[in-house]
Amino acid sequence: MPQPQSQLRQTATRHTRQQDLRILIILSALMSFASVSTDLYLPAMPTITRELHAAAGSIEFTLSGFLIGFSLGQLIWGPVGDRFGRRLPIALGLVLFIVGSAGCALSATMVQMVFWRVIQALGACAGPVLARAMVRDLYARERSAQMLSTLILFMAVAPLLGPIIGGQIMAIGSWHNIFWVMVGLGFVALYGVWQLPESLSAEQRSQEPFSRVFANYAELLRNGRVMGFALTSSFYYCSFYAFIAGTPFAYIDFYHVSPQIYGLLFGVNVLGIMSTNFFNGRLITRFGSEKLFYIGAVIAAAAGSLLGIDAYFGWGGLAGLAIPFFVFASMNGFIVANAVAGALAAAQHNAGACSSLVGAMQYGSGILSASLVGWLADGTPWPMGAIIALMALLCSLTAIGMRQHGKGQRQGCDISS
Repeated sequence: MPQPQSQLRQTATRHTRQQDLRILIILSALMSFASVSTDLYLPAMPTITRELHAAAGSIEFTLSGFLIGFSLGQLIWGPVGDRFGRRLPIALGLVLFIVGSAGCALSATMVQMVFWRVIQALGACAGPVLARAMVRDLYARERSAQMLSTLILFMAVAPLLGPIIGGQIMAIGSWHNIFWVMVGLGFVALYGVWQLPESLSAEQRSQEPFSRVFANYAELLRNGRVMGFALTSSFYYCSFYAFIAGTPFAYIDFYHVSPQIYGLLFGVNVLGIMSTNFFNGRLITRFGSEKLFYIGAVIAAAAGSLLGIDAYFGWGGLAGLAIPFFVFASMNGFIVANAVAGALAAAQHNAGACSSLVGAMQYGSGILSASLVGWLADGTPWPMGAIIALMALLCSLTAIGMRQHGKGQRQGCDISS
């Protein structure tokens, strides 16, 4: 007989006390596939552009193409996970990721590279969206925010090591080897998936026809709390992907650092992300996840604005970009996990669909910023800095507006009572 969801959660809690470390490592590895797919090849972007004889700025479209596939794919995998459970869809996604990674390694033109990056992304997104849904299956809101922070803390190893490893691969071989490494990581993750328990019992799986999926998304889009958390985190991601798309050229071409040093400079930001995710998991019980979410958004806006000013005037040189972005990146620990947990709690049901929508909006926002960095490229860090500053301000304004709206609703309830 299938277990009731409450009993499943109790079983998962007991399991967490005994073997949770293994589960956390596997889930964080699945959630890190977006970082693995982007950060590992960042040091190679200028070299790929030259060797494929592509126009300046065209390499950014490999990032935009990836984000298109990653965003659209999440809208599919979430409902599939709600219908068929979590493990099988993740495994199918990993197979698709492996095929796409091999295609990238064998690409001879930029068009081929963009195509296979889309295929790679369609598979890579299954892991993150369904890993988040698995956390929601097993834990209540505050606990799920703590678990997501812990997951992000573990998964931060990927963006920390990705550019460093990518730079070292470039030092001893060609850029093709970077994508063959991704193929190998896909097989390792595929093995890990079968070590996970299925978190969604048969009785809890959605029996709705897939024609109902878009109606579920429409319902979520009308949910003000879900959209508030989703939009705030999406603007944050928009700034982050402008940095990812712009820094290989700002650091390597404009400020003339080596690919190996670039990997180290990029990795420093991940230390900030890991630190705040560590503290977020411990401060939630004292301050609550929403308060930390708002604080993170305001600090991110201040740091992003300073980076934009430094990029325009050239103040501080390389440090004028690196230091403000370190502060901005660190706010990931207070914004992302708390936003996802808040949105999933507000959705109440269809966790897979909600996780899909939030993830699609987050990574989809990067399509715009990465494309703008390529279109507006002028050989200086200014276009990147301007996009980071603008989106960071919108992140903060959305969070503040959401908070004020919530206060107004509570005051209205007090008056009516």
